[in-house]
Amino acid sequence: MLTSHPTGPQGPPTALLGDTDGNPRAGSTVLAPDHDAPPRRGGHVLVVGTPGPRRERLTRTLRATGHDVSHAPPGEVNRRVGQAPPDAIVALDERIDGRHGARHDGPLDGRHEPAERSGGDGGDGGDEEPAHRPGLDVIREIRTVPAGQALPLLMVTASPEPAGIVDMLRQGADDCISEASDPVELSARIEAKLRRVPVPVESLLKDPRTGLYSHPYFLDELDRELQRPEAGRRGGVLAVVAVAEMAALEARLGPRVRREVAERLAGVAERLGSFCDRLGRHDDGHLLMLLPGVDEETARQSLQKFATTVAGTRFIVADENVRLTPAIGWLPLTGCADGTQALGQARDAAVEALRHRDLRPVRYAPWMRPAAHRRRRRPLSSLIRPALASLSPVLALLLGIGVPFALYQQTYELGWDLGSAMYWVVVAGLVLSALLIVLECLYSLDSAERPERPGAPYPPASAVIAAYLPNEAATIVDTVESFLRLDYPGELEIVLAYNTPHPLPVEDTLREMAGRDPRLVLLPVAGSTSKAQNINAAVTRVRGEFVGIFDADHHPAPTAFQDAWHWLSNGYDVVQGHCVIRNGDGSRVAELVAVEFEAIYAVSHPGRTRLYGFGVFGGSNGFWRTDLLARTRMHGSMLTEDIDSTLRALSEGARFAVDRTLISRELAPTTLKALWNQRSRWAQGWLQVSLKHLWRGLRSPVFTARQKLGLLVLLGWREVQPWLTLQILPILLYSAWRTGGFDRLDWAVPVCVLAMLFTLAAGPVQALFAWRLAVPELRARRRWFWSYFFVSTFFYSHFKNMVARQAHLKEALGDRQWRVTPRAAAKAVARR
Repeated sequence: MLTSHPTGPQGPPTALLGDTDGNPRAGSTVLAPDHDAPPRRGGHVLVVGTPGPRRERLTRTLRATGHDVSHAPPGEVNRRVGQAPPDAIVALDERIDGRHGARHDGPLDGRHEPAERSGGDGGDGGDEEPAHRPGLDVIREIRTVPAGQALPLLMVTASPEPAGIVDMLRQGADDCISEASDPVELSARIEAKLRRVPVPVESLLKDPRTGLYSHPYFLDELDRELQRPEAGRRGGVLAVVAVAEMAALEARLGPRVRREVAERLAGVAERLGSFCDRLGRHDDGHLLMLLPGVDEETARQSLQKFATTVAGTRFIVADENVRLTPAIGWLPLTGCADGTQALGQARDAAVEALRHRDLRPVRYAPWMRPAAHRRRRRPLSSLIRPALASLSPVLALLLGIGVPFALYQQTYELGWDLGSAMYWVVVAGLVLSALLIVLECLYSLDSAERPERPGAPYPPASAVIAAYLPNEAATIVDTVESFLRLDYPGELEIVLAYNTPHPLPVEDTLREMAGRDPRLVLLPVAGSTSKAQNINAAVTRVRGEFVGIFDADHHPAPTAFQDAWHWLSNGYDVVQGHCVIRNGDGSRVAELVAVEFEAIYAVSHPGRTRLYGFGVFGGSNGFWRTDLLARTRMHGSMLTEDIDSTLRALSEGARFAVDRTLISRELAPTTLKALWNQRSRWAQGWLQVSLKHLWRGLRSPVFTARQKLGLLVLLGWREVQPWLTLQILPILLYSAWRTGGFDRLDWAVPVCVLAMLFTLAAGPVQALFAWRLAVPELRARRRWFWSYFFVSTFFYSHFKNMVARQAHLKEALGDRQWRVTPRAAAKAVARR
């Protein structure tokens, strides 16, 4: 606080210090004791200063205002404070002339000022050194004394120039007051400091602004918790919360954001309840959480809810509206012996969580803190799994044919004809699959139509293109140019979130494009290894009220964002568009996939949405409300992060729409190997989603009975069907073994023949509906649909079933490697 009080027109001030002989200075008065007033006791004040007239006059002033006074010369503060701790310290600001080393006592008036030196001939005034201020040394001495760190410190200065006051305040003084001030003011300032003791934040038990434990005190609390007996501790968890955007915020807004961000996070924790009763703050901005007396699963769920709530909230930090991504690392207190080590381990887990930005709390594991110069031995499983994976086709045949055949034989020997019963189960399964296909086709004819008008004005929108540049360098420029041609009535930003292991020439081209068009935002995601991480990094940077997510080979229709808002502004949270293959002329494989995508996006998705009451997000050409996407995120550990995010959003009550007129054109794999890799990842990803969400969804009160039936078909039946259809072979082998040969089998069983005809009819029905509902440029390629019918019936359906079985074995073996689908520029199908 700047406290200069020069003499002004209001009258002469009352001086704290008189002249050297104890008399008041000219134009000033000394406070005289009021014998009629009740006595006032101000407390014990330690006066620090060199013995002399100034210290004596300050002592008389303090005693006259009711304070007990003791003295300490500079250098003796530690000893005096230890002998008799004062309530406050008042120190004299003295200074020493740099040339002569003379200490100036009192104001530099005419009687004490050194003779003025001329800067004329023979003068050396230009060489005069600046005066040294022992008052700053006194401040540092007081604040380095442990007992002096929390004591109120007032400096009395003879020259209250702003620069000097700033220096003293920065060094640790709590207040500065001029010698020309009223003694009553000095007393009032001391009393004010005694009522509100100024303690450094790092020395407080809790930060007075945020209410958080300081790091040392939080560590003390943690150590006390760890010192409790294991039997009395009853679990407990330590968590560290980092923020992915902290570095960018601090670079833009300064270090103040560390405290503000921790304060905002703590506010969310308090609103969620008492799952965490001890919160602290590290100097780097991390929020520290101590959850005593809770089990690991309860703590994980509470931390997950906290992360989701933070991600779905917009905060005001340094007067800016920002979205934060919490990265939570945690570990159980069981087995921890040292608080500092436990905090370090939780921080390592938080660093791992920062890599993914998917809001999932990460439990500490030893591998997260790699030891220097330690060679880790490869586990035996890492040697066995590749060998088993290479034999997976043989394993699939053994598990799908050999084991069931042996089972049917053995049960028959025991008197049970299990094989015959399984024959009717397989027939019923095939009929059920065909029936479901036909129902989806019929329901797709009457799917919901897009609202004609938006329910609200067009808001700012964002497009996020997730790219792995080494793989998509040949197509990314064309993709970005197609986005820059979009027609949207509102503000539109295009965010290219990409990762690359090394710089590429195409990045220079992209930077030139961004320089020409400010709508294009380039977002390289350091350390990213997946599409999910790129999207998670982009979702906190976008400004749009809704976000369109696209792969790097997609060219959306010009009005895509405009049409998507018609859905989102009328009560929907996510809308999935129609992905159309644009390189069907590239190869037979691409031609096959082009028709298959029409069967998926024009028939199955719309029909399934109307049949079961929910849609799905297909990974690209999908539009999300930004707040929902920020809460949901993408989980990079899931091979089909799009379906996983769909199920998590649906479990929160989100509404999904599917619009086959909302078109985006993409590239299909052009080789059978690339198609195998792509569909293997899809099949394994669907299995992961089924294992994770099927049972949860069936128990969830959020889903209706109709939706639960859809989940059972979508996540349960699709995983059983590939193995069920394979049972035809062991059942035939078993029947031939039981009857004595294939020539003795009766192939003309009426029910079997009808079931086979109905099953085969599902293929032509699906191809017909796909042609009827396809986009015009593909509907003109009738030969493609005839080809799809024959290839799908006699090869492709079995190919997809085989891929699904292989994917099941890969998941069982722990092989979750992401194989990138190659991208290359290709000639597009002519649009008609």
